[in-house]
Parts: sequence; C-alpha cells; structure tokens
Amino acid sequence: MEKPQETKGIAPEKRVTAGLRGASWNPDLLPGDMKSAVYPTQTPDGVQVIGVLHARGGEKTAVFIMHPRELLISHYMVPYLVQAGYAAWVQGPRTVGNDLRLEHELAVHDVAAGVAKLRELGFEKIVLLGNSGGASLFAFYNHQVTQPADQRIARTPGGRPTKLPETELLPVDGFIFIAPHPGQGKLVMAGIDPSLTDEKDPFSVDPALDPFSEANGYRPPADGGATYAPDFITRYRAAQSARVARIDQFAKGLIRDKMEAKKKIKDGGGTREDAQGAALGAMFNVWRTDADLRCFDLKLDPSDRRFGTVWGADPIASNFGSVGFARICTPESWLSTWSGLSSNASFEKCGAAITQPSLLIYYTGDNTVFPLDVQAIFLAG
Repeated sequence: MEKPQETKGIAPEKRVTAGLRGASWNPDLLPGDMKSAVYPTQTPDGVQVIGVLHARGGEKTAVFIMHPRELLISHYMVPYLVQAGYAAWVQGPRTVGNDLRLEHELAVHDVAAGVAKLRELGFEKIVLLGNSGGASLFAFYNHQVTQPADQRIARTPGGRPTKLPETELLPVDGFIFIAPHPGQGKLVMAGIDPSLTDEKDPFSVDPALDPFSEANGYRPPADGGATYAPDFITRYRAAQSARVARIDQFAKGLIRDKMEAKKKIKDGGGTREDAQGAALGAMFNVWRTDADLRCFDLKLDPSDRRFGTVWGADPIASNFGSVGFARICTPESWLSTWSGLSSNASFEKCGAAITQPSLLIYYTGDNTVFPLDVQAIFLAG
C-alpha cells in the first residue's frame, strides 16, 4: 500500500472549502456534464440491488463505492473522482440502513454483482473504494477472490450456506481505503462495555470494570479526561473479549435450538413448541457497545480526536442509548458482522491477500479510526 495520507496538514480554511458535507457530496463541485444512470443489478445468489453510475462519458476506469449497510449514492468523493476522469459506481447493499440481518458472506455477493456489472459495461479497470466499514467488506471480497473455489468460505459463522465456492468472483485492479477501521467486529470488540454482567439487564455493572468510574480513572473532559492505568486497560480488554465470547455462545445456542426444532419437524415427530421454535426469527439486544477507552483517555494512541465517540461526547447517553453499533442483532448477523471473534470480515484475516496497488487515507480526528489500527491495516496489506 501507499503510505497512509493524513488530513492533519490541511489548513482550516482549506478544510472548509474542500467540499465535504458530512457523508454527502457538495453539489457545487459536480461537473456540469456529469450524468447519473441507475442500474438494477442481480447478485449471484439472486438478490436485487441498485447501482448508480456517475460519469461524464468515455472513462476507462470505474471507482466502486459501497458500504455493507449504507446507501452512499451521493458519497462526498464522487465529484472529485469524476472531475479526475474516473467513473464513480455507487452501489446499495441488500441490507440498506439495516444491520439486523447483515451477514458479510452474503454481502460479498453484492460486491460481486457490482464488479460484474462494471465489466459488462466495458470498464477496463475497477478500483474498490472502501470508506469506514466498506473497507473491510472490500478486503473480505478480495480475500475470497484470491482463494481457490473449494477453499472459499462455504458457510457463514451462523451455518448458512454462502454459495461462494460455486460463484464467479471477478478480480479488481486496486483499492482506496478511506478512514478504514479493522472491521466491524473488531470495532465493537474495542468498544463493548465489559462491566455489564447480565445481558438481560442493561444497568448491571461490575464496579471493577466500570469505565466511567472515577475509581478506575475516569474523568469528564472538563477535568482533563480519563487516565486509565495499564493494569485496568489489560483487564478491561480481556473482559471485552470474554463478553464477546459469551455472546457468541448465546448466538450459537439460538441457532442450534432452531436447527434442532427444524429437524424434529422434518422427521415428523415435532410438537407445536418445536414448530414455533423452528419458525422463530430470534433477535436480541446487545447493550452498551460504546465504551472504547481510547475515546475518553486521549493519551491512549493519541491523535487529533476530541473527547467522546462517534455517537457523541456524553458517554452515558451514547453507551446506554438505543442507537449504537450492534444494538439489535439476529444471531447470524452478530456472528458474521459484529463479533470480533467470529466475523470473517477484518483486515487481520483478509489484509494479506491485498497485492494490488492501494491507497490508504485516514482522518486524524476520527473517533473510530486510531493511528495504531491504521498502521496495522497498512502492514497487513
């Protein structure tokens, strides 16, 4: 990969005129002759997704932008890409705005559909641009492309057939990773609150692991922010992994119970309770997933970020609130997407397969992208 590029050196007035308006483009920067065309596209496993091609005409290289659960049709990079002479293909996933059922192995089919459509449209080169969670999805796609068909992942972590071994996965020519984190499971692993002692009680707390206790080093930003001792950090991170492992086992148990009920029905000996269990689409809450120590102790892996997380500066509101990463899951989506132990979509597992020319850019003030994580992503590829 190219050396990671930072925004740190851009003067404030340059940042203002850079045209970034959150996640959406600045319409004033769109080329006047740019045209946008919508392409309904079918994935190899038979799901309909939508791709939008932004282009002026005659481009030979397409830059493919996609996120596993967001619709990024007006992504802020589109004007710059089209101005520079590239077509921008922005595709929606099958699970737009909904990670409840998101399984990354199935999202690989969504990427495959977009790559195949761009080849069909005649583009000579395809570059995958992964922003945030789109980066690890594209790394996962590339990893599966590079595997012999019989060595691709045949089943999701939840046991669902992926159909990847029998699917044609076309290679791509390069990557751009913007503000990548190590993977959605790794993101939650770093942020999950291990002081929760009862998954059914969002207010249960082990005081010895409470990240918002002054006894453990927490201080509000007005008092300089937290200072966590190395011993606490070690215990905290080990307990985070242990909590994820417990949720993994719970999720696998739900799937196992459902499969056993289905088998009884299939064998003709099931009860009404078995029929109900076989039909049940289990869902569960994962509370308190916004407690990454690095967000409150800014001396840990320092950067230009401010106190607080991507969800806000009030850690109680963001950690206990109804909005957050992995807040509601199916057992399948937890295992495939949000588990830092079971998910296959991470740079740790997939980064080494990246041999194509790649550019990595990170934002030094980002509250989900930390310098050491970016360095690890860079070294993995």
